[in-house]
Amino acid sequence: MTEEQNNAGKNRPVVTSSERDKKVEEHIRGILEYLGEDPDREGLIGTPERIVRMWKEIFRGYDPQQKPKITVFKNGCDGIVYDDMIIDEGEFYSVCEHHMMPFFGRYWFAYIPNPNGRILGISKIGRVIDYCAAKLQIQERLVHEVVDMLAEALKDEEYPPLGIALVMKASHLCKEMRGVRKHGDMTSGCLTGAFKEDRYVRTEFLDLIKK
Repeated sequence: MTEEQNNAGKNRPVVTSSERDKKVEEHIRGILEYLGEDPDREGLIGTPERIVRMWKEIFRGYDPQQKPKITVFKNGCDGIVYDDMIIDEGEFYSVCEHHMMPFFGRYWFAYIPNPNGRILGISKIGRVIDYCAAKLQIQERLVHEVVDMLAEALKDEEYPPLGIALVMKASHLCKEMRGVRKHGDMTSGCLTGAFKEDRYVRTEFLDLIKK
């Protein structure tokens, strides 16, 4: 970088968070006008500001400072060595990157701890799923991002987990409200280790989540 370019960068005005918010709010006003609305009518006063606040919440997955800290424990540290399947399930919400419309549904996460490895803090699974889902996504990528992040937390060069699995089933409003306008859930999964290589383990997991 030349000295002139360096000085130009130093002289560039610093845009504050508040200024960025105001700029985005003006864009939202323009979108409302494009739709044929009057952004100054009673029902829409404050809507641009509310949308900006909402985006900060539902797209927090872009903020590395909000990335959850994943607590792990040494297997057997409490006197119990566990090497059977552990399953966690719950709900998730995300936004499709193709049309910026929500998709949402249920997830089933499972892993088999290495008896000499690590155990996940159970509440951290849902936090990781929420964080990875809190940005523009496609469901196929989402399952891999979650598994990769949790696998990294469980990573032990000598004693890795025996297997990790995640299945997500979701309704996509970009399919139900537009286009084909058909209801129907999409299911995607990511299987590693024993869940991928051992059909008996895989069948046990799939049978359990069907119930």
